[in-house]
Amino acid sequence: MSIDTLRLDRIEAASRLIDPVFRNTPQITDDSLSRELGHETILKIETLNPLRSFKGRGADFLLRDTRETRSVVCASAGNFGRAMAYVARRRGLSVRVFAATTANPAKVARMRELGARVVLEGADFDAAKKAAFDYAGERENCVFVEDGREPQLAEGAGTIGVELAPLRPDAVLVPVGNGALVSGIGRWLKTYSPATRVIGVVAAGAPAMAHSWRSGTPVSTPDVHTSADGIAVRLPVPEAVEWMGEVVDDMVLVEEEEIFAALRLLRDLMGLIVEPAAAVGIAALARHEIPGARVATILTGNNFAPDLVKSL
Repeated sequence: MSIDTLRLDRIEAASRLIDPVFRNTPQITDDSLSRELGHETILKIETLNPLRSFKGRGADFLLRDTRETRSVVCASAGNFGRAMAYVARRRGLSVRVFAATTANPAKVARMRELGARVVLEGADFDAAKKAAFDYAGERENCVFVEDGREPQLAEGAGTIGVELAPLRPDAVLVPVGNGALVSGIGRWLKTYSPATRVIGVVAAGAPAMAHSWRSGTPVSTPDVHTSADGIAVRLPVPEAVEWMGEVVDDMVLVEEEEIFAALRLLRDLMGLIVEPAAAVGIAALARHEIPGARVATILTGNNFAPDLVKSL
């Protein structure tokens, strides 16, 4: 599936059409954080909305046309399922979300609060996704939605690129889970800020997307070991791997201790507590030699587990 599947005109339309509650999020620079990281660092804060994550952008754009849809099935570690439930409830759709038995209980509770029927099945996210796919395949009028495969999800997420492009950063560091976020952002920036390097960041304990980007084909891993549940991918989506191959300039890995150091840095210097997946861009800046004086990263969500604050 070529990157042309992600259409610039639809990303632009999404930047106007999706719910304003998800758009034009803060883009801030802090002198203390920038000095600590050795770059002028722009934080794109995606946590100040009813879902506390960026996922509402794609879900809202995907579900705008629901004439043939009555029931939606998906898999999620929490944030995507919550977004689907939030948007679907407003459009009169039913949503069933499959999540791993090890899923963050706070995220599970919030999905249920929004009306999703949450089914806990499988030892990890990818096992839950297989269960969701099987469930939808056995029922009529039931649509399976896979994050990383649906172009509209990436196009909705790509509106973050629309908002960042006027700042002309030298690099943008993007947390990579299923790949829709980095693909959508990269699609826009490669046209409207072509000098900006698009750098994906994954947890070292869940390296499948980095391996896949380097090889150009999906490379799975037998398991994942990371606190960053939002990017804990074991089985890459082929469509997203192909998209990333055309718009991502580099992919870096960060260790667990580096993620937690980044979480503490955001807490101490910015007064922000985010979930581990959201901090990997900061971890990469602190750990890796990232070219460019001015860089941006996306704080993708703050639906953290109840014990995160204590562990920090």
